[in-house]
Amino acid sequence: MNPTDFAVPNLVPLPVLLPLLGAALTLAFRRSPRLQRSLSIAVLAAVVVVAGILVWQTDVNGPQVLWLGAWQEPLGISLVADRLSALMLLVSGIVTLLVLVFAIGQGQADSDDETESETPLTIFHPTYLVLSAGVANAFLAGDLFNLFVGFEILLFSSYVLITLGGSAARIHAGTTYVVVSLLSSALFLVAIAAAYAATGTVNLAQLAIRIGDLAPGVALVLQLSLLTAFAIKAAVFPMSAWLPDSYPTAPAPVTAVFAGLLTKVGVYAIIRTQTLLFPDSPLQGLLMWAALLTMVIGILGAVSQSGLKRILSFTLVSHIGYMIFGIALATPEGTAGAIFYVAHHITIQTALFLITGLVERLAGTTSLDRLGGLAVASPVLATLFFVSAMNLSGIPPLSGFLAKVGLLHAGIELGTPLAWLLVVGGIVTSLLTLYALTKVWSQAFWRTLADAPRSTETAAALQAGTLDVEPSADPAGTVLVDTAPRALPPTMLGATAAMTIVGLLITVVAGPLFAYTQRAATDLMSREPYVTSVLPVEVRR
Repeated sequence: MNPTDFAVPNLVPLPVLLPLLGAALTLAFRRSPRLQRSLSIAVLAAVVVVAGILVWQTDVNGPQVLWLGAWQEPLGISLVADRLSALMLLVSGIVTLLVLVFAIGQGQADSDDETESETPLTIFHPTYLVLSAGVANAFLAGDLFNLFVGFEILLFSSYVLITLGGSAARIHAGTTYVVVSLLSSALFLVAIAAAYAATGTVNLAQLAIRIGDLAPGVALVLQLSLLTAFAIKAAVFPMSAWLPDSYPTAPAPVTAVFAGLLTKVGVYAIIRTQTLLFPDSPLQGLLMWAALLTMVIGILGAVSQSGLKRILSFTLVSHIGYMIFGIALATPEGTAGAIFYVAHHITIQTALFLITGLVERLAGTTSLDRLGGLAVASPVLATLFFVSAMNLSGIPPLSGFLAKVGLLHAGIELGTPLAWLLVVGGIVTSLLTLYALTKVWSQAFWRTLADAPRSTETAAALQAGTLDVEPSADPAGTVLVDTAPRALPPTMLGATAAMTIVGLLITVVAGPLFAYTQRAATDLMSREPYVTSVLPVEVRR
């Protein structure tokens, strides 16, 4: 083994260890906000660099594996970075870094305005870094129990983040989120126990070998248990009703990182287990129906909403269906399309929720009934929303279009009646996404503020420039206000613009990225690169 080969595996735990170390340091320096900010940014920037190196190393040299502890393999804890997990680490690292910059800008702006910050730095930074560590641990987990640990780290840190500010609406949403998450975690833990009882291991590589020896009924029960647990976390219909009621109440940066990453960890777990443990799935038809219903019912929910946050929450649910679409096809082309779509959607959905945070800061509300004139008030913000909305809707030649074309082509190639139904459902969902986001554009950005449906007194106050506050309740039950437009903090606007540009860069590198995801899908479908990299020859049984 040459020195460079030896150094590579040592990078594998860094995306988990660095944020945990950063969380401890930021908590220790809680009385120094400036040092907290610097440490957090430095840690997440280092994670992005490490993830970039792992993407290159896994593409060139195959999966990178590190066994933790002094246990004899395969009894220890393994961390595994292959093409799929390395790409997820890179995209999630970029997202968490830019959202952190946005949150720092929001905290500074709130402090300058002498108002209570929605993201108190003393609590926010260590919790946010722990969340980042949980995401990385889930992506790198080489066994089911370590994957469970990653989910639990996400659960506890996300509960703190979703309830920042302590308002009644946030506590209620956080309670709903925790109850649903605990239910899925309990199901996952039961599935882990059943897998160990049936096979004698929870190591994913060993499970890939041993599950094939189980009775078909036992394997089916294990698959259904894992799928149900992960489908709740990924917000797959009919287990998606919790999401639109949980996400909109959180502070803007928290909502953005939740929307971008947390459901995708569930999707990642489905990709990993379906391809590695259940390659000849008898549930392909069930997954196809779940994908179709998630797409269609989610987007119908978005069309019926009048609040920007809830519209985006329902589109988030809907577009999870595209990812399940690719997984359900169970072909290399479908899996590659799903991986590409995950990378695309993480960036675009995060950008749209950051833009929504800026809309709320600028106008004091996200209710479409009470918005207008944003294109005049902030042309830059209008441009960012338009670009991201068109990308999510799948307008050529943006990455959303390319991702959808890849999935639709894979469905057409499979050619079964259900696959064709998914193709039609995907096209309809894309058109309805365009309709929902065009409605947002026309009402919030394009029409004048005076044309918004307000009371006569409010309209007169707007024209006179004397409006201060008008309480109102949005469909989610939270209290919103109309205020005079405020200038957007440069740091928040810059982070949002950078997130939008990252989404556009995926369009620029779509060719190489698609080739990468195809190689990742080939490895996933064959399973051999993962198993042979993780397990010594003597324990491959």
